[in-house]
Amino acid sequence: MRLLSRRLLQRQAMSTKGSHKKGDGMIHSERELETERLVLRRWSEADAEDLYKYAKDPDVGPIAGWPAHQSIEESRDVIKNVFSGKEAYAICLKEDGKAIGAIELKLNGHTDMTDRDDECEMGYWIGKPFWGQGLMPEAVNELLRHAFEDCGMQKVWIGYYEGNTKSKRVQEKCGFKYQWRSENVDVPLMHEKRTGHVSLMTKEDWEAI
Repeated sequence: MRLLSRRLLQRQAMSTKGSHKKGDGMIHSERELETERLVLRRWSEADAEDLYKYAKDPDVGPIAGWPAHQSIEESRDVIKNVFSGKEAYAICLKEDGKAIGAIELKLNGHTDMTDRDDECEMGYWIGKPFWGQGLMPEAVNELLRHAFEDCGMQKVWIGYYEGNTKSKRVQEKCGFKYQWRSENVDVPLMHEKRTGHVSLMTKEDWEAI
């Protein structure tokens, strides 16, 4: 009898909570995704203080291309105007439900990596106190499952800037395949140019893991 793949076992262990709705031909989670240790849920303005706690750290945002937050009010504005996408989630520990990071599927029209409705870009970060615990790969693997099984995606693109070795390792650990590097990439929020690296996960590759 054929052994179950690690991915299939993972699918059986994960669960998606909340209803789903059809919008632009895709299915979008209405609100919660779960892993062994995490809940991925929609952002609330009540998360502003927790967001600021981690986003003010200069070791977190700048390497990912955005400046450290300067106030709780700025964090609240980011929740309202940046973390408002259909597939934007707060990463929360199950034990207390507080936001410790962010993860998102950036859909067509909100990414420059694709112009297809069945492809998207993933972005993420997590607070410094939670580095090195395997939490980010756990969140990424669940959002990949959600992208392919629930949202009808065929490809998920992802990138990192030169020097962001932690993000690179997460992508490699989760099975993304390296595609190319680009020089002189604009980083508008930091008012500079950097070298960017792009990787890809296809549905076929994900199913084979």
